[in-house]
Amino acid sequence: MAEGRCMHCRKQVEIKDGKEIEMKRGLKAIQGVCPDCGTKVFRILGKK
Repeated sequence: MAEGRCMHCRKQVEIKDGKEIEMKRGLKAIQGVCPDCGTKVFRILGKK
């Protein structure tokens, strides 16, 4: 799985229940939740 930065915990976390989405301008990203606190975690991947 991918890692992202949780803004609530202020640390790098493994993204739980992550799914790949496509943003408006064609960029790909992974969106999921933090396993520690449950807030949304988002990571932009690029145009891969």
